[in-house]
Amino acid sequence: TLVRVLAFEDHYDIEAMLTAGGVDVERFVIQQRWNSSEALDHIRRFQPDVLLLDHYMPPLSGHQVLSALLSSDVPRPTTVVAMSSDPGKNDAMVALGADVGIVEFDLANVEFWSA
Repeated sequence: TLVRVLAFEDHYDIEAMLTAGGVDVERFVIQQRWNSSEALDHIRRFQPDVLLLDHYMPPLSGHQVLSALLSSDVPRPTTVVAMSSDPGKNDAMVALGADVGIVEFDLANVEFWSA
């Protein structure tokens, strides 16, 4: 079964980062949005198992997207990862309800990629 991954990240190619980090991306269907416009619509349509949220991303921050998601009727992905370059922003998203907070450059080290 392929795992559906939706990434909101405006600077770095997530699939390339994971590949460079040694993750076998063949098990994943990765869709990347380069801005957070209509984020909830993208989440509703794609129905990701894993949601990756960068904090610093226009027009809404990852924190704002997560807050909107959690207060909406859109089904919450099984795993929500806060992956900002700023650990403090990740901690804030975890406090809000994300499952994992990790600096984006260490994203390939999150254990569920190899599970």
